[in-house]
Amino acid sequence: MTRPAKIVAKNVNRYARYGLPLPQQTLRALEKRGIYCQPGVSIEHQHLARRYVLRGVESGGAVVDMGRYCAYFDTEGNPAPWLQQVDSISGNGRHAIVIAPELVRIEMLRIGHTYELAITRLWLKSEEGHARPAIATAPIFRGRQGSLAVELWNGENKALRGTVAPVFYTAAGEVLNLPERFDEATRKITGAVACLGRRHTHIAVTPAHKKGIEP
Repeated sequence: MTRPAKIVAKNVNRYARYGLPLPQQTLRALEKRGIYCQPGVSIEHQHLARRYVLRGVESGGAVVDMGRYCAYFDTEGNPAPWLQQVDSISGNGRHAIVIAPELVRIEMLRIGHTYELAITRLWLKSEEGHARPAIATAPIFRGRQGSLAVELWNGENKALRGTVAPVFYTAAGEVLNLPERFDEATRKITGAVACLGRRHTHIAVTPAHKKGIEP
């Protein structure tokens, strides 16, 4: 009786580390439409600072019938500053590199008017006997089959992007409320999965030491 429980726990940890567990059919559909999203994070070592950090990639985009996007925030729901921006000719791919000891990743998938949402905290955890830390994860929110009637990908509704988000329900039909501090962040991600042919950073902000320098 314990084997299924272990398998479930392993699968939950994998989704928290690498993002939404999507079926191959969905992944093939995204690839066919040229939407590239990289929700996995890695551990990197800063030799000069002598510390380990997490590296995340803000990425994704949308076409009319589908969208997928992941971006990074702090634990209060504020957008993480980018280390560098990544321009793409084709769009709907990588947009920015984010580096920090702790991150909150928000990932969303849109298929038509139906949405999947995962908010996950990721941080570095020291392991006894190991100099290199491990990635610790904690799911903050998981919304399944949410709905939003407004077609944000239509040009006439462009002004609504960043102001609305899908509604998620429990299995019993009650509204599933996400933590208030991530309300604005979720609205921004909802706009991102409706932004057709996205070519530039949608969420990450200019680092404080570069404000007033970047064009």
